[in-house]
Amino acid sequence: MPADRRSFLTDLMVVLRGASFRKLFSVRLVSQASDGAFQVGLASLVFFSTDRATTPTAVALAAVVTVVPYTLIGPFAGVLLDVWQRRQILLLANAIRSVMVLGVATMIFTIGVGPPVYLTALACLSMNRFFLAGLGASLPQVVPRHELVMANAVSPTCGTVATMLGGAVGFGLRTLLGAGDSTDAVVVGVAAVGYATASLLALRMPRTLLGPERSAPLNLRSLGSVARDVLRDLRAGAEHVRSRRTVANALGVIGLHRIGYGIMTITVMLLCRNYFSDPDNPDAGVALLARTVAALGLGVAVAAFLTPIVATRIGSWRWIGICLGIAAVVQAGFVTDAGIWLLWFGSFVFGLTGQSIKICVDSILQGDVDDSFRGRVFGFYDMVFNVALVSAAGLSVLLLPQDGYSPMVFMDVALVFAVAGIGYTFREHRQRQTLAEASSPAESPSPVGQNENGGPENRTPAAQRNLTD
Repeated sequence: MPADRRSFLTDLMVVLRGASFRKLFSVRLVSQASDGAFQVGLASLVFFSTDRATTPTAVALAAVVTVVPYTLIGPFAGVLLDVWQRRQILLLANAIRSVMVLGVATMIFTIGVGPPVYLTALACLSMNRFFLAGLGASLPQVVPRHELVMANAVSPTCGTVATMLGGAVGFGLRTLLGAGDSTDAVVVGVAAVGYATASLLALRMPRTLLGPERSAPLNLRSLGSVARDVLRDLRAGAEHVRSRRTVANALGVIGLHRIGYGIMTITVMLLCRNYFSDPDNPDAGVALLARTVAALGLGVAVAAFLTPIVATRIGSWRWIGICLGIAAVVQAGFVTDAGIWLLWFGSFVFGLTGQSIKICVDSILQGDVDDSFRGRVFGFYDMVFNVALVSAAGLSVLLLPQDGYSPMVFMDVALVFAVAGIGYTFREHRQRQTLAEASSPAESPSPVGQNENGGPENRTPAAQRNLTD
């Protein structure tokens, strides 16, 4: 179908024709809906309770401690995704999360909110990053290469929508049952049931469906072997990324984007809790945050409709640069105005541009990375996310006031987005010019086609394959 006549629903119908994709898709949807309910329960416990103050330091510290464990185990997780059967990882990750989250709910009911609850929730959130990396590494095994952009538009986007729907269920339960720790425990318990369901759904897939092509048994002995060889394998993965310039560039640009994204995420929470709402009325803050997240979700949905069309017509790399430029302009608008209408509009654009960039980066990584390295590269990908979030948290503590509104911070984030967009677009354009000169008819008898992202197809020598998509 011509690119300009494609729609989100058309793309969804195309990828849903694959039975294997449908099975993986169902695991994603149920698991990420459970994420939404779990996150609402945690946010209510930690940030929207009358007896717990919300400050930049508190929000930033919460953000840091949720990613540090996975950042430490991420290199091992990426290697494990390349040696253990990914179907088994998805199955066990959800089963373990179900038990952990059920434990959180039980502790809230019995011993109350304290360090054991926070530590268990922390372990569950770290497991979630492992699960998402597994989904990213598995997707190319269930869709053909020419459908990767479509699959990356509809699959993570529908997962994000599922997360929001799960969050809406949690918010609805909180409204129906009344605010309080016991209600939050019920919401968390619902999430535990969802994770258990996702684990059972993973059993519908054959053990070997998701790869890797050569796997080791999922046991402690293989874990010990991986631990001994992890540095060697990571070095090989780093060399693989370095040899594929589009992959290295994509990881770099999304890392810069996620620093700004992280700062703005913390800013929005503070604005909803302390700036636009009475700090002594956390329920008003929750309601405003829910509407803001809805605007964000609408932007994510529009990105899923728009990105496959635009990326196919102009190339993923150009669309990444344009999205960063749009995000920079909107961020700059907050310097002179902090109205609620701008908060909602900015959240919409935030969702649109952020999800568009992620769709394109996911497609570049999945298309240009060999399957035997895919787990490690997606492990690097998650580490880039985590390091960016930790950096954003540290900057937020230094720069943000307690109510979250700082014109200087908005301008700084706008500059980060602008520099990232210009630098990335320049590098990609220069590399494509070099490729075009190297593959001119006088030097290369083989024709070079164009793939779905606007770059050359993988019908060229290895040196040219590094600049695909």
